[in-house]
Amino acid sequence: MALVQRIRALFRLFVLFTVLVAVALISAITTIRLTIHSGQENMPDFTGASLAEAQRRAALMGLGVKIEDHVYSEKYPADHIISQIPAPGTRVKAGQDVHVLVSLGRPHITVPDLIGSSVRAAEITAMQRGLALGDVAKIHWTGAAADQVVSQEPPPATTDVRSPAVNLLVSAGDATPAFVCPSFIGMNIAEARRIAASAGFKVGTVTPINIAPGNSAGLPATGGKSLPSGTILIQRPPAGSKIAPDTVLEFQIAP
Repeated sequence: MALVQRIRALFRLFVLFTVLVAVALISAITTIRLTIHSGQENMPDFTGASLAEAQRRAALMGLGVKIEDHVYSEKYPADHIISQIPAPGTRVKAGQDVHVLVSLGRPHITVPDLIGSSVRAAEITAMQRGLALGDVAKIHWTGAAADQVVSQEPPPATTDVRSPAVNLLVSAGDATPAFVCPSFIGMNIAEARRIAASAGFKVGTVTPINIAPGNSAGLPATGGKSLPSGTILIQRPPAGSKIAPDTVLEFQIAP
């Protein structure tokens, strides 16, 4: 009888211990979930509010306001929020930033004609009209001097603008001409010099080398005889490659 009572007592202790462990585990999970979600609030809607008001309200929630850009707007007055990220209603925590687009108000400018100006002159003109330079891309443009504006966006005389930036396409000057290098293999060096000079190219190093008869690829058959002195065996750049006007030709010739 005493043994049965001891077993029952041990069983009650085991059940009690199991319940206590379960309660502790549930409490820990609840604490972790509360910790994760503590401090989270719904992102308010700053659209249409002034920048100062948005910054004040965000500061009360422990949030920062980061201005991504300023653009013209027919709908919102100057220094008022046009749009925001994260969107209103998003769950956010203290320390996060809300990224906003701020209005410059209604546009009251006419985009000047910057085509033909230098980049520096275009920048000064744009600033005088309340604009700024946006992207500046360069491209070789036949007939236009280097650093000259050849196109712009928005076009000249535009009044319906959204951004205060003007993007420019600028000339990098005439494109450097390229030629296909001819084959000088098997030609006498004197003849090669004459042809190169008449085409406006320079001949640089000319090096005599020894080569066994019949072993020079691309040369005419010689019947096992030695090639005439001065015959071009190797050329650099190789035939068929693209060369510029300032390319210097180099040759290796039969001694």
